[in-house]
Amino acid sequence: MMKNIIQNRLAFLKATKLNIIDESDLHKGHAGNTGGGHFNLIVVSEIFQNKSTMERHRIIYSALEDLIPNDIHALSIKAIAPSEI
Repeated sequence: MMKNIIQNRLAFLKATKLNIIDESDLHKGHAGNTGGGHFNLIVVSEIFQNKSTMERHRIIYSALEDLIPNDIHALSIKAIAPSEI
């Protein structure tokens, strides 16, 4: 299951919160979708402290890059440091 794969790939973040929401059913059949899933991530990790939004997203995309675009078609990311909650 893709949610488990994403969770395992992001384990290095030692997230205090990791929500992986599969929104694929909301996007079935839309133009340009080659079959990959749509996911919404909410991640809270100390690793994000003092990093820009772009740096945080790059960390996540690097861990998942081989899954995009075939297994993951779309990814929405909210990456937060614990101090920002």
